[in-house]
Amino acid sequence: MEVQEQIKQIKAQLRRYMNGTVSDAMRKRGVRYRLNFGVELPRLKAIAAEYEPDFWLAQALWKEEVRESKLLATMLQPVETFDVELADIWVEQIDNVELAAVASKNLFERLPYAPSLCMRWIASDAEYKQICGYYTMAGLLSKKGDMPERAANEFLDQAVAAFLAGGYPVRTAVTAALRKYMRHSADNAFLLCRRVESLKDSANADAQLLYGWVRDEVDGMEA
Repeated sequence: MEVQEQIKQIKAQLRRYMNGTVSDAMRKRGVRYRLNFGVELPRLKAIAAEYEPDFWLAQALWKEEVRESKLLATMLQPVETFDVELADIWVEQIDNVELAAVASKNLFERLPYAPSLCMRWIASDAEYKQICGYYTMAGLLSKKGDMPERAANEFLDQAVAAFLAGGYPVRTAVTAALRKYMRHSADNAFLLCRRVESLKDSANADAQLLYGWVRDEVDGMEA
């Protein structure tokens, strides 16, 4: 089937399942798209399951300035045809947390070069690159559980700095990755505790927030 015919079919399904209430609620929460049908993620996954993953279909969907099209693109893009250059192009075009989280889970964390990619992204000054980097890291840690010592040190340094300097969306992504790292082993939890120990008596409210969050996580693990 021609890509344009597939796009036409998909758009018809999106109109059929559009939900204005969901769309309005997302807009009020600040989730902005040029066009948002409000179709829930489980429904989008069901639509994606009707099509074979295909590079050209995914690329066509990604170019659409429509929420559901971009989310579907992350579900239908084959890993084997998604190179580093294309990953960098896509991440530059991500401008909201929902798309960052979904792209990281559906695509970025599955890439064979994901470890080096997310380390590069978390070192970026761009907010949504950081967010994608940390969500991708969280996915990798949930699967593999650990990383080499040098990479772990770099990750922890970057994560602490990002938490202290970033806004709420960055902090949420950082804590998702740190939580996966800590829960893999007591050694990992200990290393992070050592990293934040100096923040205990800090006058900085953000430093206190990070220290308190780590302590709460450790207490929860020990309970």
